[in-house]
Amino acid sequence: MIKKVLVTGGAGFIGTNLVLKLLSEGSNVTIFDNLSRCGSKYNLDLLRKSAPKGKLEVIVKDIRQKGVFDKLVNTDAIFHLAAQTAVTTSVVDPASDLDINILGTFNLLESVRKNKSKAVVVYSSTNKVYGSLDYLKHSVLMKGISEKTNLDFHSPYGCSKGGAESYVKDYSRIYGINGVVLRQSCIYGTHQMGVEDQGWVAHIGASAILGKTINIYGDGSQIRDLLYVDDLVELYLKAIGNYKKVSGMVFNVGGGTDNAISVEDYIKFLSKYLDRNIKTAKRKIRPGDQSVFISDNLLVKKVLDWEPKVGYKLGLPKMLSWINENKKIFKKL
Repeated sequence: MIKKVLVTGGAGFIGTNLVLKLLSEGSNVTIFDNLSRCGSKYNLDLLRKSAPKGKLEVIVKDIRQKGVFDKLVNTDAIFHLAAQTAVTTSVVDPASDLDINILGTFNLLESVRKNKSKAVVVYSSTNKVYGSLDYLKHSVLMKGISEKTNLDFHSPYGCSKGGAESYVKDYSRIYGINGVVLRQSCIYGTHQMGVEDQGWVAHIGASAILGKTINIYGDGSQIRDLLYVDDLVELYLKAIGNYKKVSGMVFNVGGGTDNAISVEDYIKFLSKYLDRNIKTAKRKIRPGDQSVFISDNLLVKKVLDWEPKVGYKLGLPKMLSWINENKKIFKKL
């Protein structure tokens, strides 16, 4: 059990699942969130109801404020999940994307450094740091991308997340901070209130359940490896428990080749699951989109003996069942 934990972005999708797990194991959890994310207030209500008395503290502030973490970092673990998470939003407003993702992360690391915190910092990064990967053959992409692949920060979002993870890695090297970077692929699961720009698995699932037309950007052949959120949470906790092994390291994390699925095939899955046709509309492909991204997971398997347990044929019905139970919320989003 981790005694004392700080989770930035703790009312978001991944944060909610992580905090529920931590609370169930008896941890004292501080959530830091500005509640700007769609659905975060619903998640926060759930967390408050689920938390044992005195085990949950909620701080509603912005990570861009200098010194805002100074009194919070003397803890056992910090999961830094707060971020601007949409490629499309970063293209429209790159300045805010930079401030949130780079300056916000810098503020956290500086507080850890200045206060000589021994906390283990887990940073949630993204596969978007690899760019479009259009120089690689389809056959190579389908085998999985390793951490040795060249970085190419395509889109402001890729730049800001890549810059932030570089700070985490270098603060571990220069200042001895216990930081680890997880370059996450496509995470999905319960409590994901996805929108069109981010969280596409839940967004498309909810749209199908509600009978809405689903926009398909490009031809729908884009492939992603789906990772169920419970598997990611397990990895987060493994990283904390083995921080001496992983400090300063970067890992690709995804569902792997066994959980790779195209947007088009996901639509077919939904049609079969719901036993009806799904309404779709083709749109122009968006900037920075990868035709294929699959994480090979070999390094994280070697170092932490971790691999996905929940295949998408099991995980997707779990998520869709949860969406169906919460249709009233999704109608308001």
